[in-house]
Amino acid sequence: MGGLLPILLLVLAGVLVGGALSLHRQGAPRAVVLTTSALAMLAAVAGGLWLLPGEGS
Repeated sequence: MGGLLPILLLVLAGVLVGGALSLHRQGAPRAVVLTTSALAMLAAVAGGLWLLPGEGS
């Protein structure tokens, strides 16, 4: 599962970015769009950092 998790996090980030764009186009409240965007950024950063070599690899 260790190699699959970063891929799943990056896929989740992509889905959330698409959702944020869709919400923006539909005129959703700014707080909802920003929250979705922040979650997308968090998932993307987590997925990217997980791929970096570090201790224990």
